[in-house]
Amino acid sequence: MRLTIKSLPRLGVCAYVQAIMLLMPATVLYAAAAQAEEVGITGAGSSFAAPIYQSWSVPAGAQTGVDVNYQTVGSSAGQDQVIERTVDFGASDKPMSAERLAKTHLYQFPTVMSGVVLVVNLPGVPEGQLRLDGPTIAALYDGRITDWDDPRIKALNPDITLPDMGVVAIHRADGAGTSYVFTSYLSEVSPQWKEKIGAGTLVEWAGGAGARGNDGIAALVRQTEGSIGYVEYAYAAQNHLDIVQLKTHEGAFIAPSLQSFVAAAAAAHWEAKEQFAVNLLDRPGVGSWPIVSATYVLVPEDAVDQPEGRAVKQFFQWGFAHGGEINAQLGYVGLPKEVSDAVLSGWPLSAAKR
Repeated sequence: MRLTIKSLPRLGVCAYVQAIMLLMPATVLYAAAAQAEEVGITGAGSSFAAPIYQSWSVPAGAQTGVDVNYQTVGSSAGQDQVIERTVDFGASDKPMSAERLAKTHLYQFPTVMSGVVLVVNLPGVPEGQLRLDGPTIAALYDGRITDWDDPRIKALNPDITLPDMGVVAIHRADGAGTSYVFTSYLSEVSPQWKEKIGAGTLVEWAGGAGARGNDGIAALVRQTEGSIGYVEYAYAAQNHLDIVQLKTHEGAFIAPSLQSFVAAAAAAHWEAKEQFAVNLLDRPGVGSWPIVSATYVLVPEDAVDQPEGRAVKQFFQWGFAHGGEINAQLGYVGLPKEVSDAVLSGWPLSAAKR
């Protein structure tokens, strides 16, 4: 049996990780479980990254003995909780600044990359056929476009009959790394957006409706006609949402795919001295998805030589080495090996050597 990305929406993440377990040889699971020292760790933060960490956790736990409890609370809360040392690792799509990392004694590293996609609920519009570009999306979200049959949308979709229906722009109500990625993209492609609203995990939205988490936006879009929302790709696939084609940096309209995320990530320049922060938005290339981001983990340097700190490293080391197939099934792109090697070699050795 071989799972494909098309099978994921029918399974959902929970059923998917159960299927992974069934595919693993029983002897491997039993032997690994017998040899591994069981340690429980808790992580919290990014909903963008939740599907991959939750999917890694079952086979990783079976092979390493690390029991991962990951709480989807949003990137802002994930940063806050790891600073307060109430979790063993925090997860955020917005990288923390070097100054704040030094002040809070945290080690930051990327784990995977994926795309943010626009999803709509437009009766009468063929699924997957709506086309939008960055400036038009900005106008939909800042209130300059209020109806779906607006001439600016018609110009991008001459062969589609657009509904005479008001726009319901759905955004995150919580502090979200996905919002940071989305609003950073809009700030790059729309001067009006950059001047009026800007980028952030929380911004002053111009109306619309709010929802908590990627799953909250997905659910609200499904039940709201005339709506548009932004979610990480796996949530759109799992929920059978209508995904918008976006205009690339080179002017071509494309649908999101693993290949388009890989294309956007190909030119990334990772620097340990820059805490591995990279900009993957609106990258050159006809096939590059315009809204791609890495997601990051934050680890307390004062706990690296504790059992939980060692278990955090063990979990992500497993993900770097063995998570490739799961990444691809869910629409995530793993790090280049030289980057994951740099992450592990740069890991603090002990609290005394931070």
